[in-house]
Amino acid sequence: MKGTVLVADDDAAIRTVVSQALSRAGYDVRLTSNASTLWRWVTAGDGDVVVSDVVMPDDNLFDLLPRMRKVRPELPIIVMSAQNTFMTAIRASEKGAYEYLPKPFDLVELTGIVGRALAESRRKNGDDQASKAAAQKDHEGMPLVGRSAAMQDIYRVLARMMQSDLTVLINGESGTGKELVASALHEYGKRKNGPFVAINMAAIPRDLIESELFGHEKGAFTGAQARSSGRFEQAENGTLFLDEIGDMPMDAQTRLLRVLQQGEYMTVGGRTPIKTNVRIVAATNKDLRSLINQGLFREDLYYRLNVVPLRMPPLRERLEDIGDLVTHFLTKVQGEGLEAKRILPEALQLMSRYHWPGNVRELENLIRRLSALYPQEEITPEIVAAELDAGEGGEQSPSGLLAGDVTISQAVEHNMQDYFRSFGENLPPPGLYQRVLAELEQPLILATLAATRGNQIRAAEVLGLNRNTLRKKIKEHGLSVFKGGA
Repeated sequence: MKGTVLVADDDAAIRTVVSQALSRAGYDVRLTSNASTLWRWVTAGDGDVVVSDVVMPDDNLFDLLPRMRKVRPELPIIVMSAQNTFMTAIRASEKGAYEYLPKPFDLVELTGIVGRALAESRRKNGDDQASKAAAQKDHEGMPLVGRSAAMQDIYRVLARMMQSDLTVLINGESGTGKELVASALHEYGKRKNGPFVAINMAAIPRDLIESELFGHEKGAFTGAQARSSGRFEQAENGTLFLDEIGDMPMDAQTRLLRVLQQGEYMTVGGRTPIKTNVRIVAATNKDLRSLINQGLFREDLYYRLNVVPLRMPPLRERLEDIGDLVTHFLTKVQGEGLEAKRILPEALQLMSRYHWPGNVRELENLIRRLSALYPQEEITPEIVAAELDAGEGGEQSPSGLLAGDVTISQAVEHNMQDYFRSFGENLPPPGLYQRVLAELEQPLILATLAATRGNQIRAAEVLGLNRNTLRKKIKEHGLSVFKGGA
């Protein structure tokens, strides 16, 4: 046997399938439906790895986990939970869990995690891994909301990054919550006692960005009548969030690269290097690789920023989260003094057919508008349809709603019209054809893999691709999260 795995879950079906999967992989498996038995096994020194649900009849794993970590600091504990929220992932990380798996999960992935946990535990030869401090907040205060598979991937990456200073690059459309992710990395990380400073490159005149970032000395340029601190100095010992990094001028990119390489910078007009201790989190809604090809973004800076890439999904890719988001926003606006509202299920269904070009930000603004402008206690489908620009009587499909029989070409055309409108009187940068093809390919492969639960053979058949071609494209797009299937 490779080792002994202690499995605790009050659901007999889950115990059975987990036991079968781990046994086939060569592990000795011991099963229990309660926390007290698990605790007795752990204190007796039994087991090499724990796989446990959070909520059990006699105790909560998050209450038990610190005690388990105290008596067996070398024991890897893998947390399973159907309460798939951001705070569940964070609490699992804070309590010292080795890994967090939202239910339902892929058994192949579970087996792989158990193997890694056991190998690392043996390699460390029992080195102490002290549990992290707890920091539980109310549900209403959650920085991120949603239980979709797309958000579960985000939560798990964030949980791993909380106690790290690695540079994170967040990519996503406007309104997807990139700054919320950056703020969560700071608020729940080891720099939470330091400042969180954000700067939007697109909102600052290009000739002032270097001064804003690094500060300037008195007389450095016309109008510089006194020394001024920059965002790096203001964020010392904390986190600096560089939003819309794709809009940073080349000169500023060169200076930022020096900071990332050497950990120091100079103020504008200064002569003495200043050491800095700041974690960098950057975000963009642009394709930085395309900007690199156009000579508008430094490739070496891209690789320095892209240490941990994180893609925020647009709302249209996580429509199942709309219910949770609406509840969250209704609670939020009520706390700001607006009247309490209740949304009808039919209204939620209508929202789930909308393509949300403004993403979560657009949804939040809609809830604010509905709460402020309509005296009714209930938000009805008619009200939602009217606000989403429905036809007369609310019977026609609103301009942004995607009917069930819409064709792929119609959906693409609709989104491309929105894309061109976003540039106002200007046109998109050159290379649109290749960018569109590349951006269509990734979600097509993602959706197919999701539909086949990661089975690459079936996905290749659905797509009409050779299996090796599909694997190559998965690698090109970095879709390594799909570990299930052949």
